[in-house]
Amino acid sequence: MLQANVRHAQDTGRKPAIPWNGPRSPALTANLHPEGRLNNPLLSVDVLRQLDEIPSDVARLFACAELQNVESGLAWYKNLVNSVYPDHDGLLIYILRKQGQALALLPVLRQGKSGGYCIKSLSNYYTTLYAPFIAPEVTVHDLALLLKTLRDDQSPLASLQFSPMDPDARSHQLLLGALKLAGLPAFEFFCFGNWYLPVADDWPRYFRNREGQLRSTIKRMSKAFVTAGGSLELVMGGANLERGINAYLKVYAASWKRAEPYPGFMPGLMRVCAEHGWLRLGIAWLNGEAIAAQTWIVANGKASIYKLAYDESHKKHAPGTLLTAMLLQHVFEQDQVTEVDYLVGDDPYKKAWMSHRRERWGIVAYNPKSLRGLFGFSRELLGRAIRAGVTRAMALVSPPKQAKIANATPNSKAHGRGP
Repeated sequence: MLQANVRHAQDTGRKPAIPWNGPRSPALTANLHPEGRLNNPLLSVDVLRQLDEIPSDVARLFACAELQNVESGLAWYKNLVNSVYPDHDGLLIYILRKQGQALALLPVLRQGKSGGYCIKSLSNYYTTLYAPFIAPEVTVHDLALLLKTLRDDQSPLASLQFSPMDPDARSHQLLLGALKLAGLPAFEFFCFGNWYLPVADDWPRYFRNREGQLRSTIKRMSKAFVTAGGSLELVMGGANLERGINAYLKVYAASWKRAEPYPGFMPGLMRVCAEHGWLRLGIAWLNGEAIAAQTWIVANGKASIYKLAYDESHKKHAPGTLLTAMLLQHVFEQDQVTEVDYLVGDDPYKKAWMSHRRERWGIVAYNPKSLRGLFGFSRELLGRAIRAGVTRAMALVSPPKQAKIANATPNSKAHGRGP
């Protein structure tokens, strides 16, 4: 199999947290118990409206969140805001504190007009997993207090939406329960399937267990690719980072994929990942020309296959397949990850590499005390009732077929669950 030329980052240390030197945003009136009594003076809620200067206790929470999910860390959010929402005036970071110590973070965006705001998770097209950070000691009643404060602060609030989330995560379950306690009826909705691989074998055993056609393709095309003048490179940072980024952008522009809606996001993300030691950028070269590229993120024992593309005019060389095999071998043998994650979607090719499937879901909630919120809540109930009725009617006409997905362990949640 082709071996990559590995370029390591020169500095993979994290930057220290930015000290808080400016004025703190005024604490909101937030001592309201979910049952409506002012009986919890230990809790308070603050809101930050920018990410440039972060209080030290909030910086610690972001650092803890990053250890669980890169997309929950401050570095991720800064790149997202700078490249996607640079002029957005609705950036809000709600912070739950107990006796002055930050215990929960809820990064959101306010959208809509003054007639009825919509609060959405600080996420977008590039987000594969949104997870507000909630310390283990935070209860559902504590989080309900934060949401009540948000609701009153953003009046008139029509709706809230958080996605994509892990439906089995504590943060998802706690948020769902807290919304209901705060008087904001909540519903779950399906986002996408997620294929992943718990790493149980070493690389040789894993490779032997792949389908024969895939193994044959890799062995045959590896030799043919070298003969044609091809090579694979792995860039992790350092002096070759910008050259690698430019190669990725060239390949992406020549691929079948639509142009990036926010062209600064991926270069920014690759630089952030290189700085933290997370970047695994694979590039397939043919006679000095980049013809395929894949951006992987390796952190916290997990390899996430984030972006991939190849030049269709060189499809016959199977550069994407060769890159995937090279990167998998590297994260198995060098990074020694415990999980590989294909992130978004049920694309058929992912089954050739992965062994398990789970789902990402979202939460939508409405404020029935506002006119737009009441309308949205009523429409949600009606739409779900109609879909449930159609499903029951179809079941009476013909028995449901059992859907089977090879080597899959799907999440058992049904679409369209209500409050």
